[in-house]
Amino acid sequence: MGGDEVARSRIPQLRLDELLEELQARIDAARGTRDRVHSLLEAVLSVGRELDLTQVLRRIVEAAAVLVDARYAALGVIGPDGESLSQFLTVGMSEGEIAGIGPYPTGKGLLGELISHPEALRLGDLSQHGASYGFPANHPPMRTFLGVPVRVREEVFGNLYLTDKHGGEDFNADDESVIATLAVAAGVAIDNARLYEEAQRQQRWLRASAEITRSLLSGSSHSQVVELIAQRAREITGAELADIVVPQADGETLRVEFALGGNAPKRSGLVVPREGTLSGAAWTQGAQVSTADLATDPRLTGDPRRLERLGSAVAVPLGRAEGHIDAVLLLARGVGEALFTEREIAPLLGFADQAALGLELANRRRDAEQLAMLEDRDRIARDLHDLAIQRLFATGMTLQSAARFIEHPGASERVLRAVGDLDETIKIIRSTIFGLRARDEASGNGLRARAVKVVEEAQAALGFAPRLSMEGLLDTDVPTLVADHVVAVLGEALSNAARHAQAGRVEVLLQATGAKVVLTVQDNGVGIPEQGRRSGLRNLAERAEGVGGELELASPPDGGTRLVWSAPLGS
Repeated sequence: MGGDEVARSRIPQLRLDELLEELQARIDAARGTRDRVHSLLEAVLSVGRELDLTQVLRRIVEAAAVLVDARYAALGVIGPDGESLSQFLTVGMSEGEIAGIGPYPTGKGLLGELISHPEALRLGDLSQHGASYGFPANHPPMRTFLGVPVRVREEVFGNLYLTDKHGGEDFNADDESVIATLAVAAGVAIDNARLYEEAQRQQRWLRASAEITRSLLSGSSHSQVVELIAQRAREITGAELADIVVPQADGETLRVEFALGGNAPKRSGLVVPREGTLSGAAWTQGAQVSTADLATDPRLTGDPRRLERLGSAVAVPLGRAEGHIDAVLLLARGVGEALFTEREIAPLLGFADQAALGLELANRRRDAEQLAMLEDRDRIARDLHDLAIQRLFATGMTLQSAARFIEHPGASERVLRAVGDLDETIKIIRSTIFGLRARDEASGNGLRARAVKVVEEAQAALGFAPRLSMEGLLDTDVPTLVADHVVAVLGEALSNAARHAQAGRVEVLLQATGAKVVLTVQDNGVGIPEQGRRSGLRNLAERAEGVGGELELASPPDGGTRLVWSAPLGS
């Protein structure tokens, strides 16, 4: 057989080998496509099974990285302003690497390109794109790039970012198609998770409102209602801190009536200006006010909370009917946490209205109880005057008449002394009647009423209710000037206990002994440190000296501090 014949006999075999190789390649491609479709379906099902939004977002990023074999993947959630990223979830970097890079990106440069132009973007070298700014220090190098927007009901929710395929290959059209398909499924899963989350949140708000109503009907005090409002608002929104702020009489400042979370003891009782604070803005405008970053917002230069590591915050007025605002609820989250959205703020406003109604009911009930107490005091005063005094007077007259018929000097002297005691008792009862009927008590200007108010206000800062006992004719025997000093000293003493004592119990005893008024405040805290600041104590001592009184400090055997402030009633 010649050479030509041998060559012709090999040609069919070569063609058959080529056909077999091509067939094998197509089979491999089909198998690869089948496996990829299977992986995509698994990813879609995995993402769709979750109802917790945070878990949904995490699964989307993880599935995207696996589907296109990317070394790094991230999902950026677009914030309420539509121009920056409010959340950034990453896959492929350790916690140490993330910490070394610094703050998460906010949507500038190449990441912002997809925000302003929400279309798929595929690059062989991302550094060559005109919007690329380069990487921050300690950022790992990245070359290839694939970005795809994630839409939820025609709204761009965020963007998927993938970089550096394993093996160094570029992302191809199939990769883009797979991620685009995943993005569609992700949009449906995110929408379902948001609807579920919104329904759950609405139920929690309704339960919280019902709990406040039950608390009021069960007889809870104003301070207990305020605490409950702050607790439930903080729990439902996941806030770092919650403050209830009330306006002061001067109209220019507000006071933190109750603080929860963060450095709560430091904020309790804090007086903040109306201008330059988030709570002040909500009170002035009579509407909710929010910020993306409490620490850096240029509008809030007067807010002392800027010193704490806080991010997104919202302030909501409690009671907006007829321009009257009882208080302001302020909620703040930590740095890097999700911003407060309209989806969250809308039910919060409804809760605020319900909470304001609760506060109003608590105040009205307190007024009704005060009125009932005053009516009861009037009845007691009337009975004392009409019954007790008349009988005592008649008894004294009878004894005085009988004394003339007693011949024994000692017995006669005792009877006359008893008549004198009855006369003194009548005077005491009459002064008591005067105290019960004093009009200043009805307006809350009596020393007793003022002391009660100071103790009630201190409850929020202390975290518990101090025990208050009062003895003697405080409203009649204590002069106005001395009463003013007593109220100021009581407020300062309770404030010091809240800030420094770390106490679990505080007892207050206020006495008018006839010769002097004595205020005793005792706690079971850590005592007064040797090197602590004494400016507040100096003020109390100066107040005592100014009215001829004295200040005594002692450490009881069982620990804590006992403060005794006294002043003569003749001052």
